[in-house]
Amino acid sequence: MAEHSFPPLKNDLLLRAARGETVERPPIWVMRQAGRYLPEYHEAKAGRDFFECCRSPEIASTLTLQPIERFGGLIDAAIIFSDILVIPQAMGMTVEMVDKKGPHFPDPLQTPQDKQYIELMERHVDVAKELDYVYKAITLTRKKLDGRVPLFGFTGAPWTLLCYMVEGGGTKLFKQVKTWIYKYPEETKALLQKISELCVEYLALQVKAGAQIVQVFDSWAGELSPSSFKKFSQPYLAYIAKHLPLRLKELGLEQVPMVVFPKGAWYALDACADMGYQVIGMDWLHHPAEAVKIIGDRPVVLQGNADPGVLYGSHESITEVVTEMVKGFGWAERKKGWIVNLGHGITPFVNPDDLKFFFQEIHRLTKTD
Repeated sequence: MAEHSFPPLKNDLLLRAARGETVERPPIWVMRQAGRYLPEYHEAKAGRDFFECCRSPEIASTLTLQPIERFGGLIDAAIIFSDILVIPQAMGMTVEMVDKKGPHFPDPLQTPQDKQYIELMERHVDVAKELDYVYKAITLTRKKLDGRVPLFGFTGAPWTLLCYMVEGGGTKLFKQVKTWIYKYPEETKALLQKISELCVEYLALQVKAGAQIVQVFDSWAGELSPSSFKKFSQPYLAYIAKHLPLRLKELGLEQVPMVVFPKGAWYALDACADMGYQVIGMDWLHHPAEAVKIIGDRPVVLQGNADPGVLYGSHESITEVVTEMVKGFGWAERKKGWIVNLGHGITPFVNPDDLKFFFQEIHRLTKTD
């Protein structure tokens, strides 16, 4: 059994929907809902380094709760304030968050002959110890949430983490990682497997700390061709989906719904539906009605998928996009199988009031009389 006792959950809508149940309205949350578009985020961050905020359970929990406080009653989940790159940090790599530029690895992996690669593969990584601050933040947040909504834990997917570890940060070319997969495929797979095992343990310990649902972010999945996705992403996403439930069982913990988000890999929707995840996050390049057809009668819930850019637009545009989604996901007929989200995280400079309008329109256009 979990060692923490938490207040009972008052709003379990998202968890019921994630399990494929028929629900009274589609649950809503959005990626990056806790973050820089909120003025209160900058106030709470108070000039601290991004990773310093992640490592402080008190600050991380405060930031996690901000959208729940601001949009009270409109959203149905919180997601712990953290970053996917805490796994490479736990593996011994240095990651800095550079203002206006994003994450930066001063010493990325060069080649498998590299001393750093060999050390990385040989090193025993204790994610219980190295990422203890994340679990503390989750436990504290669950208590502060007081059962208002469920709490998401998450990890980066092995392929996406590998991209950052060899590119040294964000990129448009993906030159280094493409060199790795096409020049050193076996060494690449060995590293991906190691990352996968760490992701399983990391997610299991997040659940132990109080996470009630988990998401695997494969943010760079769309950089792979369909055949490369089958070699360098799919097996490792499937490994997590298979082994996380086994690890939770070993720890005497209840199973939680698992979400996979293979951004940009529209061609992989069919394969993802057979991986063992209960929910598939979709970006805005998918047509909802087509996605519903591809899933067919498989017990998989879809999450998404408004273009985050619509939040820069007029309220009329937001209403139009919401209307299209409600129709495309067949909400009126199905009353299940959909968790509302954007097709990626909220982009900078969005006015929080426009996001609030997006939430309100979802409620208005899906409510049952």
